[in-house]
Amino acid sequence: MTARPTRTSDPPPTPRARAAPARRPGEPGTAEAASSAREVRPDGYYPTGPLPGPAHDEDAPVYVISIAAQLAGMHPQTLRSYDRLGLVTPGRTAGRGRRYSARDVALLREVQRLSQEEGVNLEGIRQVLRLGAQVMALQAQVRQLAEELAKARADAARQVAEAHASHRRDLVPIDRGAVVVWRPLPRR
Repeated sequence: MTARPTRTSDPPPTPRARAAPARRPGEPGTAEAASSAREVRPDGYYPTGPLPGPAHDEDAPVYVISIAAQLAGMHPQTLRSYDRLGLVTPGRTAGRGRRYSARDVALLREVQRLSQEEGVNLEGIRQVLRLGAQVMALQAQVRQLAEELAKARADAARQVAEAHASHRRDLVPIDRGAVVVWRPLPRR
């Protein structure tokens, strides 16, 4: 019998290790030890998806429709109808295949929650999503304006400091609004 050819999807071949000695249940290195080690972890949290960080992009369209449907707990046909209605619009490949991002999957879960738990109809969900997007855009605009205001205040403070540093020391600035002109009364 001939061996099948190596495919690019196959893992790289590893050298065969010697057979490990049999271990008793609960010993380090056994499946029981691994599961019991998980049970005694103090915080009890085990991430199930990709870890957040610089290598993980929430907006990267990576999930095909079947995986996105499974992650959202829906049928793929439901995702297609939501796409047609414009509720959740996924990215597209060159061949027009749908690709969902992690943000899209979270949005699908929110649509499902609004529909099933809150009893909101699809037009109501569309309005809720539109208003939510509008709120996010306004919050981004407020952040941008706050940054511009802080920069303008810093520039003004710098200009005032430069103006004070350039004043001659023998001159004293006066406040024009506080000057009182005294005129003597005419003598009789």
